[in-house]
Amino acid sequence: MFAASLTEFLPAWWDQAVVGALILVVFLGFMREWFTPDLLAISGMFLLLALGILPLEKGLGAFSNSAPLIVACMFVLSAALDKTGVIEALGRGFEAWSQGKPLRILALIIVIVGPLSGFVNNTPVVVVFLPILLKLCRKHDLIASRFLIPLSYAAIAGGTCTLIGTSTNIIAAEIAAESGLTPFRMFDITLLGLIYLTVVAAYLLTVGRRLLPDRITLSTLFDADEHREYLTQAYIRKNHTLDGVSYADSPLAKLRTIRLIEVIRNGRVVATPLNHLVFEAGDQLVMKGRMEGVMKVSETEGMEVESETEMGLGSVRTESAVLMEGMVGPDSRLTGKTLKELHFRQRYGVLILAVHRQGENLRDRFENTKLEFGDTVLVQGPADKMRKLFDERDFINLSAAEGFADRQEKAPWAIVALAAFILLGAFSTVPTVVIAFGVMLLTLFAGCLTAKEAYDAIDWRILFLIFGMIAIGMAVDVTGLANTIGSWLVAAVGGAPNPFVVVAVVYLTTSIMTEIISNNAVAAVFTPIVLEIGKALEWENPLGLVVAVMFGASASFSTPIGYQTNTFVYGAGGYRFSDFFRVGIPLNLLLWMTATIAIPLLWPLG
Repeated sequence: MFAASLTEFLPAWWDQAVVGALILVVFLGFMREWFTPDLLAISGMFLLLALGILPLEKGLGAFSNSAPLIVACMFVLSAALDKTGVIEALGRGFEAWSQGKPLRILALIIVIVGPLSGFVNNTPVVVVFLPILLKLCRKHDLIASRFLIPLSYAAIAGGTCTLIGTSTNIIAAEIAAESGLTPFRMFDITLLGLIYLTVVAAYLLTVGRRLLPDRITLSTLFDADEHREYLTQAYIRKNHTLDGVSYADSPLAKLRTIRLIEVIRNGRVVATPLNHLVFEAGDQLVMKGRMEGVMKVSETEGMEVESETEMGLGSVRTESAVLMEGMVGPDSRLTGKTLKELHFRQRYGVLILAVHRQGENLRDRFENTKLEFGDTVLVQGPADKMRKLFDERDFINLSAAEGFADRQEKAPWAIVALAAFILLGAFSTVPTVVIAFGVMLLTLFAGCLTAKEAYDAIDWRILFLIFGMIAIGMAVDVTGLANTIGSWLVAAVGGAPNPFVVVAVVYLTTSIMTEIISNNAVAAVFTPIVLEIGKALEWENPLGLVVAVMFGASASFSTPIGYQTNTFVYGAGGYRFSDFFRVGIPLNLLLWMTATIAIPLLWPLG
């Protein structure tokens, strides 16, 4: 009430100025990563409601918008296809068909991943195909960085082929429908999407593949002999040679085939530096090395590497250690914490040997580096501990291409659900949100997923980001800011601009913005603006401008942070930030020219 009464005494332009400033602050917060995007978006929504700029009934209406609900159902359907092994089966076929030939691998990435991403959330598609490609590259001695950027690009381009291929399409389409325009149907944008996919394919198979870099991934930093190392746990006997001796003076310091990792005393890791450490009876030593090193430790006087019952200590054994790659996922509980804070070795019983981040492979002194989404790690440890680590889903397994699906007998139901969604969306008049709910319930009742797995499959951060940005987009419309911006643009170009020029400007603006902030945020804010531009130009059918927003907001090829799939392959491929500039900018320009010509022809404006 206070906020509402306060706005009555302010000038008419006040609320537009606040909304404009708020958008700038939120977008700047996205770029500078002040807080998570979902928190920034919801905070912006709260501020608009608290100041009375956005009426309460209108603002809360964002939570009844069907776009986030459709996106949530798509997360569940994608998880069902993943959990039942449908995506994995395509991956196994990919490996068999490629035969290890680089050009054939590139072609198959486009042919399989592109169309699949038109109907399935592209994140699980990339997550499944990443380890398949990495394994294929190791098997045929190929460089992974030649294929992972194309994997992400194919997933992005494929997402433009249908209305449900990416959340940006759904958001823009629903905002346009609520404004009174003809609702988009499942395949209304497919022709342009196929043109996009064709341009991406032609580029990657010709000029683009020559621009792809040769980068070293983490696993290639270590030669094959290190895969056959062992983790050894031993303890210091009481009243024997090593009791009271410093590490520097002990025989262990002179061994070159094994190294001491940590010392556990009374159940806690000893923090004293090794050069100053003095052994005490009962100390448990954790070491890593080759078999000859293990044998020398077992022969060292005062050391014991024998049965657990004889020593009265737990986990005292020698185990074969395997080397695997993993990636910190977007939902990992480890983000923002250091390995030291996590007590990683004690918690999981495995070692992190190296971390890749932003084009740099870190092998030394990374224990105090906070983990972030997209960090790729090289992990070594016993096979059972590795299995436990990856089962917790804090890391995405980049080494194993199998084992994702455990309900393969339910695969036919998942396929039926996907087919029903496609056919009903194409040929029925039932609203998309109703169809989405129906196929989601089918996967649950058929046992493709449990209810808990369905809830876990939904990325709630993206949903709340969409809710918040839809509310901010509503404020752009309600306050008249969209109309003001549209009038300025019309005045700047002389009142009756060429449709091709308008599409070019709209597409380029959204494409640039989506490289640095969330594509969902761009779609939610820019769609109301382009609708007002269409009104200001007195165009009866401004759907082409909405399509320009859809495709521009999906065209994130020039940075590894504009789209989540780019972030996934960024670390796994050992890329540098500049690699995306070199490969992505020419592609962005090609697609910009394609959209500028094709959109006004397919959706005549005026």
